[in-house]
Amino acid sequence: MNLKHSFLFIFLIILAVSCDKKRVFDDYQSVNSGWKKNSPATFLIEKLDPKKDYNLFVNIRANDDYKYNNLFLIVSLEQPDGLTKTDTLEYQMAQDDGTMLGDGFSDIKESKLVYKERFKFKYPENNKVRIRHAIRQSGKVSGDEILEGITDIGFRIESTEK
Repeated sequence: MNLKHSFLFIFLIILAVSCDKKRVFDDYQSVNSGWKKNSPATFLIEKLDPKKDYNLFVNIRANDDYKYNNLFLIVSLEQPDGLTKTDTLEYQMAQDDGTMLGDGFSDIKESKLVYKERFKFKYPENNKVRIRHAIRQSGKVSGDEILEGITDIGFRIESTEK
């Protein structure tokens, strides 16, 4: 890569990062060989303002190895006082013909899934979010032990202020 292209690349990276002014927290955990049912993605969240509202998102990166149309998640928000709020969520991940939904140019698509809107954290520190999948095949009671096709699980918090 020549010097001109290097400067252009660095400029685009800086531009992309600086345009994301709403981001308060954004982290990913990789699950290269498949997402194990009993291995939740855990995120420790610090430095929040209890007076502000936030929008919360689960970000999922998936490829064509994902064989379902929907994704079922169990998301737990653990507060420092011991209170845990748990939600079971369902998201559409593919069209009826199997085409993956989401953004991306390669075979990996990223989906930004709404978890909670205008949420206030009671405590500014030591909040934990645990995300695990709850996928099972039709007619089966036990869930899939390993969910193939998911490459990364992320959690994002955005400020609602402009």
